[in-house]
Amino acid sequence: MDQLITENGRVVKIKDFVVEVEFLSQEKPQINTLLTVKNNQQAKLMGLQWLNQETLVCMALSGHNTLYRGAEVVNTKRPLMVPVGPSVLSRVLNIFGEEKDGLGEISRAQEKPILGPGAKVWEVKANQEILETGIKAVDLFCPILRGGKTGLFGGAGVGKTMLLNEILHNIINKDRGKTVSVFCGVGERSREGHELYKELASAKILDLVSLVFGTMGDNPSVRYLTSHAASTIAEHFRDEMGKNVLFFIDNVFRYAQAGNELSLLTGNIPSEDGYQSTLISEMANFHERLVSKGDNYITTLEAIYLPADDVLDQAVQAILDYLDTSIVLSRDIYRQGQMPAIDIPASTSNALSVGTIGQKHFSVVIAAQAMLKKTATLERIVSLVGETELSDEDRTLYERSRKLRNYMTQNFFVSAGQTGRPGVFVPMSQTIEDTGDIINGKYDHVPTYKFSYIGGIKDSIE
Repeated sequence: MDQLITENGRVVKIKDFVVEVEFLSQEKPQINTLLTVKNNQQAKLMGLQWLNQETLVCMALSGHNTLYRGAEVVNTKRPLMVPVGPSVLSRVLNIFGEEKDGLGEISRAQEKPILGPGAKVWEVKANQEILETGIKAVDLFCPILRGGKTGLFGGAGVGKTMLLNEILHNIINKDRGKTVSVFCGVGERSREGHELYKELASAKILDLVSLVFGTMGDNPSVRYLTSHAASTIAEHFRDEMGKNVLFFIDNVFRYAQAGNELSLLTGNIPSEDGYQSTLISEMANFHERLVSKGDNYITTLEAIYLPADDVLDQAVQAILDYLDTSIVLSRDIYRQGQMPAIDIPASTSNALSVGTIGQKHFSVVIAAQAMLKKTATLERIVSLVGETELSDEDRTLYERSRKLRNYMTQNFFVSAGQTGRPGVFVPMSQTIEDTGDIINGKYDHVPTYKFSYIGGIKDSIE
């Protein structure tokens, strides 16, 4: 009889991280409401969908191993909240706002719901300003737009996280008073998060960064919501604090994967490609929150894992539509010892237009791409009959192309501890000038090997 009059519900079914809760009272929880279990502070649930008029399907955010049938579920009547504002800068936290850096409790003086609507269409601000990274291959062939979205595509172990961390390192110090960063780790190793934290601390830029993690050891509900928690923090920096935000996420594929796990656990029928039928809308809900509004920008950089190095995977394709710049990392180039292992012909950017990057930059890019494309044919000939069989003109073109590829290698600041070689920042203007000189034959007399892992040519060779 008590169950009929209480507002609380009771657990009727548990399947891994999916829990069905029966509510018999007239007042029922809203979708996305945070639910707790009476006398069990470990267990937290979130309403996902109504199975019928009385049964709410929930995802267990924590403590699912402590649940049992008949457990009393309390409706908190509020969504899951995450702390925002200055208190989360230089801190590591999870979706519950709990600290993960051992530095004490994070202030919850300001907090917002994890899930929120995206910006209205008329509020979105477009921009064609280039964000300089100091990484030669990125700045020249696939420049990043301030306020745009950039994807770093690659399989396991080709340097996605390293490149993402280097970009963060190189640009976070610019305009310190106006720019902050949010780093979101979804489904990646705890070790990588620890290394990033130490690197930011040693570079003395940790005070400008907020780190939100849901590692691969966390359940799919937590991994799925981690990206939304980080988005909420970024939105607050943009809207309430008037900051430009650099938003980094590693890895968006794991976000799609977590959504797929939840979909399968709730019994939804997958689409023909094996992914959840809601994949497109989930990607839209995430990406459409990370936009520029008013005078402030959110510049997004996303690491995207390629399963089996397949860029045609449906989850990867669902991300492509939201990107302004696509940087593709190649396993073949990585095996050749060239870092960053960027596949230049496969990488693209919407910024590659005369109006955005200027005539000189545009002309150099077109000439370099044409040379690399023609050299791809020559490389097949060389592999069969050798370089000596090329004509003088083709041999010159082939050597210049090799010098250009070597010139695009670069030592990173974030890897200096492992390689023993100090990192280097190369201004975009220097990269454009050097590339033009290589194409025009100014350095035909210089051996090809001397172009590997240098900064600007004038400082390194001349």
